[in-house]
Amino acid sequence: MQHENIVEFEVSGDYALFSDPITRVGGEKFTYQVPTYEAMKGVLQSIYWKPTIIWIVDSVRVMNQIQTETKGIRPIKYSEGGNDLSYYTYLKDCRYQVRAHFIWNENRPELAGDRNENKHHNIAKRMIERGGRRDVFLGTRECQAYVAPCRFGDGESFYDDTPQLDFGMMYHGITYADEAYSDETKGKMTVRLWRAVMKNGVIDFIPPNECIHRPVREMYIKPFGEELNNFAPVESEVI
Repeated sequence: MQHENIVEFEVSGDYALFSDPITRVGGEKFTYQVPTYEAMKGVLQSIYWKPTIIWIVDSVRVMNQIQTETKGIRPIKYSEGGNDLSYYTYLKDCRYQVRAHFIWNENRPELAGDRNENKHHNIAKRMIERGGRRDVFLGTRECQAYVAPCRFGDGESFYDDTPQLDFGMMYHGITYADEAYSDETKGKMTVRLWRAVMKNGVIDFIPPNECIHRPVREMYIKPFGEELNNFAPVESEVI
């Protein structure tokens, strides 16, 4: 029997930084105006994650007005010591409603015995009620966030009466080798891009396999299992 495994929650924080990975190479960081798929997936993985499942983010509803704030930051210069002055542009006063579900990770046949949909769904809902298993943040570690259950669509959004906003081509996320969905993504780390559109405050994400994808490098899958010591390096073939 198939169980409906949708989860809905609200995540909020004083600041968020959803940056294009390309802009994170240098000292300056600038946020996208709306959350990325990968950032919301990271929130879900902080709430509850096991290698048996893959979280799929369906929709995000932007509740508060999009505002930015630029701060002077002194990041540590690890190679030279000391620090330097950089300017980071954050989103501020952030609040989002999220709807998501999970699918089985078919790249993990060794965990097929753990594919109990009802179990994982109930644990995920309990973890949402408790605020997550790990620290939750919006895009980057210094942007602490908080999770609470909600019903997607309840309450007023600042953009309820805004028919459409187009944010152009955006970073969608990264597909790692253990979440590969096609022959082109197997044994590789792949970056995904998509065209983001918000309608009446809601962004409906397309699934990873419908994105534009570009391979970055080869990647190996680390197997899981009771007979393996997963805290020690394991050599495996590219799958």
